[in-house]
Amino acid sequence: MRATASLAGLEAIKLTRGHYRSCGRDPAGCCVSDLIRDEPVIRSGREANYEAGKDTARFWDAGASNVHWVIVKDDQVERGINEALARVKSFGVLVEGNSFLEYVTADLALMCARSDGGKVKPSARYALKQSDVLYLSTLNGEGIAARRQFEEWRSSLTIDLDFDHLPIFTREDLPRLVSRIAQWQSVAKPAAAFLQSQY
Repeated sequence: MRATASLAGLEAIKLTRGHYRSCGRDPAGCCVSDLIRDEPVIRSGREANYEAGKDTARFWDAGASNVHWVIVKDDQVERGINEALARVKSFGVLVEGNSFLEYVTADLALMCARSDGGKVKPSARYALKQSDVLYLSTLNGEGIAARRQFEEWRSSLTIDLDFDHLPIFTREDLPRLVSRIAQWQSVAKPAAAFLQSQY
């Protein structure tokens, strides 16, 4: 997640599904297995979850009024989400994590995808069906090239992913995307949930 617009007035939730050292990688480098407990772990507040370079820090740096990091095992996801949502005091919350959409209907779901594609997680396939917007991220920042690259990747897929119903935005479209979100927000109900998902 790259914070590019102000989250002032909003809170954020980062959802991490973990497992007991079964990811096959260096546990110290990628896993949260040492944080997993018998109950969902929710770290709220800057002192509890700010770490430079991590999604939670990016939320704080973008001006979120509070950030909640939810760390759960597969069988704790729904409970962890509900407990984190119960802590939200602001008008709206931005949530990062595909699993959220399995349990809660977001008021606006934004799928982030690399313009050059990549492996599509099963949770992202489900989240894609629930998404309202597709944002293409790219290192070079050129919208035309990003769209072309994405279409090339998409045409090479051996699985059927339906992107046709989604408006697609790139970095060059950010002002238009922010305007669209602001328009939606002006008619949204209280405690609106924005979901930022990715594969």
